[in-house]
Amino acid sequence: MALNLLLLSFSFSLSVLFSFTPSESQVVPAMFVFGDSLVDVGNNNYLSVSLNKVDFPPYGIDFPSKVATGRFSNGKNTADFLAEKVGLPTSPPYLSLESNKNRASLQTGVSFASGGARITDDNAGPLHESIHLTRQVDYFSQVHAELKQQLGSSGVQELLSKSLFPFVIGSNDMLGYFRSNHSNPQDFVDSLALKLSDQLKRVYGYGARKFVMVGLAAIGCCPSVRKNIDGEACNTEINYWSAKYNEGLKLMLQNLASELKDISYSYFDSYSIYTKIIEKPASYGFAEVKTACCGLGHLRAQITCQPLSLYCANRNDHVFWDASHPTEACARIIMENMFHGSSKYTYPMNVKTLAGV
Repeated sequence: MALNLLLLSFSFSLSVLFSFTPSESQVVPAMFVFGDSLVDVGNNNYLSVSLNKVDFPPYGIDFPSKVATGRFSNGKNTADFLAEKVGLPTSPPYLSLESNKNRASLQTGVSFASGGARITDDNAGPLHESIHLTRQVDYFSQVHAELKQQLGSSGVQELLSKSLFPFVIGSNDMLGYFRSNHSNPQDFVDSLALKLSDQLKRVYGYGARKFVMVGLAAIGCCPSVRKNIDGEACNTEINYWSAKYNEGLKLMLQNLASELKDISYSYFDSYSIYTKIIEKPASYGFAEVKTACCGLGHLRAQITCQPLSLYCANRNDHVFWDASHPTEACARIIMENMFHGSSKYTYPMNVKTLAGV
């Protein structure tokens, strides 16, 4: 009898150990991140054939470890700050876990984000390999299968239904389109929203219910684009169609919410907040909005940030770290508005509210 009780106790202890048990400080149990370089935390470090890597200094100069981690930033990025907000460790890069025999970390989330990633499956070239969105969702299907083994069907369903699923992607599609033939941009932005919808439905099918959707920023104002414009102005055509894409994205999300059961989402108007920062930088603590902090040539954007590049002494003064990506200081402001923002920037709720749904 005593032996049976001991075995029962041991079995119960193991079930507790290997089931999902979020800490009290966690607002959500896990976060599964999909996207591009704005939220990549190191996946591209593991790609064998790609120039889309930033595993060298001065990237990471302001990261806690002071080393380059694969983030396209001088320090932390939006994914890091969102994880902090919800009481989680930053979701690790999926490719870093492939050789890791202990996969328990899957239960607090994974990042599939990849620098250069697109909603479409088009590559920018043979030396610019990235994990595009379709493959990111393919990887998530594998994670789902592993979590199902760890937690059982009901356990994984509970975990995923309460977790956050941020999607930060589309900029590379837009910039790539306007670097080539762009004879029918309306059809293009419509097709992007449709393709993204298809991938969201796939993730929903595996159990996701809480989506954080980030619209395109005013990407025509990046140093990499401004350097080609007379007077260093923003590219108004790219910005116009980025805003049009965002309109289509909002409509697509509204349609999904009416079509799919129990779905919740927070759409963040990245375009509006970036426009405000660029128009009134001093109000947000910035002094420089055109020139990148790190790089070479005109606007430090002719050649983007490299090990021998010049870089600014005070990164907090700059909106852009390199030719295309925000500084840690700018990413922090973006996250504050995503998480706590009013209806001016978030729809139909902010991320804090979404996390508590």
